[in-house]
Amino acid sequence: MSEMHIAVVGGGAAGFFGAIQAARQFPQLRITILEALPQPLTKVRISGGGRCNVTHHCFDPLLLSQHYPRGGQVLRGLLTRFQPRDVLAWFAQEGVTLKTEPDGRIFPCSDDSSTITTALVRAAQRAKITIQNQHKIHTIRRQGDGFHLEWLGGGLTCDRVLLATGSNPVGYAIATQLGHRLIPPVPALFTLHIPDPALWALAGVSLPQVRLKWLGEELPRLAQKHREQQGALLITHWGLSGPVVLRLSSWLARSLHSCQYQGQLQVHWLPAWGRQKLYEQCQLLRTQVAAKTLGNYRPVRELPQRLWHYLLACAHIPQQRRWGELSGRELEQLLLQMTAKVYPVTGKGIFKEEFVTCGGVPWGEVDSRTMHSRVCPGLYLAGEVLDMDGLTGGFNLQAAWTTGWIAGQALGARDENA
Repeated sequence: MSEMHIAVVGGGAAGFFGAIQAARQFPQLRITILEALPQPLTKVRISGGGRCNVTHHCFDPLLLSQHYPRGGQVLRGLLTRFQPRDVLAWFAQEGVTLKTEPDGRIFPCSDDSSTITTALVRAAQRAKITIQNQHKIHTIRRQGDGFHLEWLGGGLTCDRVLLATGSNPVGYAIATQLGHRLIPPVPALFTLHIPDPALWALAGVSLPQVRLKWLGEELPRLAQKHREQQGALLITHWGLSGPVVLRLSSWLARSLHSCQYQGQLQVHWLPAWGRQKLYEQCQLLRTQVAAKTLGNYRPVRELPQRLWHYLLACAHIPQQRRWGELSGRELEQLLLQMTAKVYPVTGKGIFKEEFVTCGGVPWGEVDSRTMHSRVCPGLYLAGEVLDMDGLTGGFNLQAAWTTGWIAGQALGARDENA
């Protein structure tokens, strides 16, 4: 085999990173990236609200792996080989400067995802990788020791394939064509629909710390452990969103799918205070500011005014009621609204910035040292086509960089088990 030809199916983060690494590791390779859409790296372009959340500032593989509801155990080992520190170094070599935000997310200093996509495309071009857009592969079959790929109006024969199609159903179909099993993919990052028009009217209100607890049906042990989450929350015109909701939906992805996204969600709007401390604060206000109305004087500054008025209405307490007139029964109802309000959940929304699924090709069918298929010789897999997914915050792109890089290290090796 004088010149080995590698076909990379999928022009996303994992596909590009794998192709670039393979080209640098094995300069004699001929590599073609086949992307179904008019331009590559679409998901990278829209990630982080168009800013591209490249990775996360966590350099301990053990701690980092704990941010992956599925695949974390395998990724723990892979991240010892290529982790966020390596991503920073790689982009620095490409002339891209990155910055870390207070919550640990890492973005390009330009705050523009095109900085990242341009760097990847240029690196691929310098490595003489052929990029073919609008090539939607529908069939891959073994042909001798290699493969034949087909798309509408054309085809290609190659020696090896890197399947890096993300959560695209076509990629899952190809994997099964080539003998792999499939863990059924379901959404893993989504918002929650709450049928409460009065809550919808608060769209745009956000809080830095809210505690959520899923009260739905019995959950598996792993889901039980993660049914309660705390973090920033955003009220939307359909319900609840923000990092805490996305984290909850990620950990409970399969359980919520099995109950058709129906259940009950308990919300503690002020977890830093706690019920007893809030009770004592309200008791204090009943005496110290007895003449002030509840509508004009909220118990704690951390509670947004619009949300406070909403909670008063939920407790059936007029805003004109004075603190000194608040009865014990009304105070109990108000505390319930602030610390343990229960909402019905009637469905899921979408998280437009980062569409992620759990499920895919099981890790048992892949040699994680090389990302080489244990089922189909010559096939390598990287990225979200595998059964792995991370929380929001740069973890999913990190998994793509890592698995792509490891596949690239092995794609051109003469011995596929090396």
